[in-house]
Amino acid sequence: MGRIVKAAPFDYVRAESIEHVLELLAQYGMDAKAIAGGQSLVPMMAMRLARPAVLVDINWISDLKQVEIEADRVSMGATTRQRDVEDDAELHVALPLIRRALKWVGHVQTRNRGTIGGSLVHADPSAELPLAAAVLGATLRLQSRDGGERALGAEEFFLGPMFTAVGETECLIDIEWPIWSGPGVVSAFEETAMRSGDFAMGSAACQLQLDAEGVCRRAAIGLGGVDGTPLAFPDLAAELTGRRIDGVLAREVAQAAIARAEPGADLHADVEYRRHLGAVLLARTLQRAASSVNPSVTAH
Repeated sequence: MGRIVKAAPFDYVRAESIEHVLELLAQYGMDAKAIAGGQSLVPMMAMRLARPAVLVDINWISDLKQVEIEADRVSMGATTRQRDVEDDAELHVALPLIRRALKWVGHVQTRNRGTIGGSLVHADPSAELPLAAAVLGATLRLQSRDGGERALGAEEFFLGPMFTAVGETECLIDIEWPIWSGPGVVSAFEETAMRSGDFAMGSAACQLQLDAEGVCRRAAIGLGGVDGTPLAFPDLAAELTGRRIDGVLAREVAQAAIARAEPGADLHADVEYRRHLGAVLLARTLQRAASSVNPSVTAH
């Protein structure tokens, strides 16, 4: 009979405000862990891969659930439920790539409880929301009781597999997502996993802004699951501007991007397969996004 695994003993504190969270984190330091949805942390605790002495429940703080849509950005509280974002028609228009990314996150039950900030802080390099944050250039705002507030771009926030720049006494407060204004904004997100809902073996995302003739005027691209952090390639994206994206160009850019990645190997895929997969997925996302307003784009 298999061994039953369960979490190591821990204390639980329900935080009543952001100030209360920061006080608790300052008090307990590295022994504490903030929890909201728990879709990543709880399984890790059950397997004893994470052993916090104190769980600080931030789920009841309304200030961490606020979503504000402005002309050029969306400010999203860290404990905003993934499902709430997925179901919000205004956010579909403002942040089309986030909606596409969320479709790949776990299952409906996962997204019902999972939070936007929780996924970002967990920082699995195969996860969808960290890739979207890297591609869109999201800004993450952290607070601590003694250190005040600081804002980090996604490229500064993700440091390694499940490792971020969040300090021991800091809490992620909100995420600022830039809005691409104007017509012709399209996006695509692709991934491959062993089973539906599993973490991806590889993923790719892009957001484009195309004019009426199908010429790219703005682009952002990235890869997930092929390195220790999600990867964005602003310089390669810039090479797409002023050009129509066809299959040849998409493959050229995808090959240039995957050449910069350092994928690992595991039971499911070796390094060469992940390189091949990343290039295929990124080329596919570019063609899919471009063809959504320009049906003449093909793989040839």
